[in-house]
Amino acid sequence: MTIALEITFARLDAAHAATTAAFIGQDLILSPAVQVLNTRSQGQILKAAEAADFKGKKNAAFEILAPQKLDVQRLVLIGAGKAADHGDSDWASLGGYALGQITARKAAEASLVAEVGGATDKPETIAANLAFGALLRHYAFKKYLTKKNGEDNAANNGAGDQKPTQDRLTRLVVHCADPDKARAAFESKRALAEGVYIARDLVNEPANVLGPVEFADRVKELERVGLEVEILDVDALTELKMNTLLSVAQGSVRPARVAVMQWHGAKSKRAKPLAFIGKGVVFDTGGISIKPAAGMEDMKGDMGGAACVVGLMVALAERKAPVNAVGIIGIVENMPSGSAIRPGDIVVSMSGQTVENLNTDAEGRLVLADVIWYAQERFKPRFVIDLATLTGAIMVALGKDFAGLFANDDKLADQLVAASKLTGEKIWRMPLDKSYDRLLDSKNADMKNIGGRWGGACTAAAFIGRFVKKETPWAHLDIAGTAMDAPKNEINTSWGSGWGVQLLDRFVADNFEKSEK
Repeated sequence: MTIALEITFARLDAAHAATTAAFIGQDLILSPAVQVLNTRSQGQILKAAEAADFKGKKNAAFEILAPQKLDVQRLVLIGAGKAADHGDSDWASLGGYALGQITARKAAEASLVAEVGGATDKPETIAANLAFGALLRHYAFKKYLTKKNGEDNAANNGAGDQKPTQDRLTRLVVHCADPDKARAAFESKRALAEGVYIARDLVNEPANVLGPVEFADRVKELERVGLEVEILDVDALTELKMNTLLSVAQGSVRPARVAVMQWHGAKSKRAKPLAFIGKGVVFDTGGISIKPAAGMEDMKGDMGGAACVVGLMVALAERKAPVNAVGIIGIVENMPSGSAIRPGDIVVSMSGQTVENLNTDAEGRLVLADVIWYAQERFKPRFVIDLATLTGAIMVALGKDFAGLFANDDKLADQLVAASKLTGEKIWRMPLDKSYDRLLDSKNADMKNIGGRWGGACTAAAFIGRFVKKETPWAHLDIAGTAMDAPKNEINTSWGSGWGVQLLDRFVADNFEKSEK
């Protein structure tokens, strides 16, 4: 999906559109913009706010229809709360809330006054983050809806995004003190939003549309943003001896693919790349160890890790990040059939280690095992971070608000936690201990792919860790609860959240970009 909302920046004193949302601090008097509007309306704004007992608390709003002396149909005042305490994610959340207030009033064009009393951030930073949050909130996956508001849109069925109707916001003017600075600050945010949109699109697509080949084709199209893309087919994967990955795919008539995306942005082309690995199971029935029918339709989202890696690579390329990065995703479909891998089968991985497959529904780790080994062998990266909708056990432990973080390197873990706090994409570090690793020992092979009933997320991480070389800093993010059907919030109302793109983009920007320039 391309971004359908046009965002422009204008001075505070520029003309407003049909709907205006004004951000304010905890006290109305702190907002010069509100003071200006109040003066123009001959005191009506503050008088109405007082009558409504509106105090400017965060995510509170009230509306004034056809305010006197103001050339707007309605004015929506939105509380910012304690603005001095806000960071980037708080402003983005408020931008999303404002967008929700605006779209609830079915305006095709609107204005947002990005001027907040009591804030300590730079005005252009606030404006850019408000616009970013509005952009993320505006996302909607509706390409397969043939009717909307009684209007027949059958011509658009399956053919792309719906044409915007009159009640769909298409243009947002963000008013601020210095539009040029705000516009410059927003450029990287818009690139990041592109990455999030792409990740959401991939997760939201039904599996009959997005098979491994189709997924790989979409990745190949991203050469248009400056990525170098290589697609490995079954012959190439067989030659590389990616047997654990291929074993997952062998029950499906749809062949496996591995997509390799490279971004060369560092000043030194010889600089070791940052490596991001994603699990891309486009649909997971569980294979012979088949899942229960209830909720199986959600398994179209079992490629949320791969979607995040794709979105991240797009964001890095779009904003010309000064780093070298590689994103590699293993794309398969896990189906039961006469050719499917069986419980008890033993497979030789690309690393040479043998794996006894005791449960074919523990398939994502088999995909990651070969792809992670391949990344280390070919690229010799500075670190490896993998993302996977890997276990239900992580949701038992953390619910659906936090992703689980496992790491063999404290510095890498700390950097990810810091980025998590700044972006609002929450992670919690989980134990990576030898006691879990021992549970994977097998009498018949080097290891088995499950460790028993308890600590399923931890034994899954321990399994992946067996394919990480001792000298490689590594982190594993189990995003089963956050990538799909996660709790909705002010910047995401979509089933597919695009989780992780913001986290990893911030992680890269804060820790590696300055050193690579």
